[in-house]
Amino acid sequence: MNKRVAVHTLGCKVNQYDSEAIAAQFKAHGYEVVDFNQAGADVYIINTCTVTNISDHKSRQMIRRAHRNNPQAKIVVVGCLAQTNPEQVKALPGVNLIVGTDKRSRIVELVEQIGRHGQGVMVEDILQVRQFEELNAAAFEGRTRAYLKIQDGCNQYCAYCKVPYARGPSRSRPATSVIEQAAHIAKQGYREIVLTGIHLGGYGQDLKPATSLSEIVEQVADVPNLQRVRISSVDPNEIDAKLIDLVANHPKVCRHLHIPLQSGSDQILKRMRRRCQTADFRRIVEAVRAQVPEVAITTDVIVGFPGETPDLFDQTYAFLEDTAPCKIHVFPYSAREGTLAYSFPDQVPKQEKERRSRALTALSDQLAFAYHQKFVNRTVGVLVEREQEGMLVGHTDNYIQVALPAVREGDLPIGEIIAARIVSVTNGQVEGILDSGANFEVGTEGGA
Repeated sequence: MNKRVAVHTLGCKVNQYDSEAIAAQFKAHGYEVVDFNQAGADVYIINTCTVTNISDHKSRQMIRRAHRNNPQAKIVVVGCLAQTNPEQVKALPGVNLIVGTDKRSRIVELVEQIGRHGQGVMVEDILQVRQFEELNAAAFEGRTRAYLKIQDGCNQYCAYCKVPYARGPSRSRPATSVIEQAAHIAKQGYREIVLTGIHLGGYGQDLKPATSLSEIVEQVADVPNLQRVRISSVDPNEIDAKLIDLVANHPKVCRHLHIPLQSGSDQILKRMRRRCQTADFRRIVEAVRAQVPEVAITTDVIVGFPGETPDLFDQTYAFLEDTAPCKIHVFPYSAREGTLAYSFPDQVPKQEKERRSRALTALSDQLAFAYHQKFVNRTVGVLVEREQEGMLVGHTDNYIQVALPAVREGDLPIGEIIAARIVSVTNGQVEGILDSGANFEVGTEGGA
């Protein structure tokens, strides 16, 4: 009987990619990948996150759950919490192996070397690592879009963030490897690739010769059989004219940019040690919208950073109201030991952070409604991702989630891009109907 492995992922798209690559290695060695909640796995892999205190808690919770599922199984902890705090992980029950954010390409070998009751720690000094670790994932369980990690690490050291300590310096995947993996993914039938990285905008700066994110986006977009290339997250000062041109004019590059803001107050941005100001965000948003009026701009904002007074929060609220991203991902500030901001004075009370989070979430809902309303009675391309309660659910290239009635029983176009006419926006849900008469082609997803 094949050995069974279960993988659970916490955190970002980069972690999701890493987990799929880890699962692929086990499959190649004859393991069966099973659901994490099953009690019968021989090996449990927990890919941890440490971006907030809640992430740490959830990571520990999943490690304990794995041990409860099967006390005789090997428990393997990888990822960011394993990297930054291996001693904390080591103290948890049942942990047999700890691997940080490097050496995961040897994961099967390391698992099979260790005795069932032994404990091994393979955590490198990640700050000294300079080579991008090639982890290949070409199958994404339960997903119709594929992730492709092209960059790891970060050189920014924002005051609130542990990621550089967990992931090390910025390292880029060589362009030849990126294109090979993109072609392999496309051959598996995936219509959309999401390019991911820890600091994606830094792609190519460490390569010789140096290159850029816009250059690799253009190359990936030219891979045969792909229909969409989506960019996961780019800081405003790393969006160049060529990238804007690709979003505007290349038929495969999605009209969606996730541009982290973090605060609408320049005073707070300076305290955060961000390398951009509100004027940079505004300039880029205006430049993109000038060429791509229907572009989806989404963003991240941290509320309650130390020193954020009510007036400074009001500045953030007003700035977001004015620049009108169509989605705001809101995060209450989480004090992380080992970061510069951990010892800052003027910490904001938890209740106030929660109040500000609610205010920005409500604003995000308003902005999303206004953005989605523009597409009512328009025909759009929807990549169908799943069937849910008799409805097909998927996303447009500019990241509108659309639900429409299933065509007919047993003939669901999961994983395909179909033409749909948006008919209503109610309670945060965008609904559409199949537009079988539309003259729809990839590259004309904006419709008419």
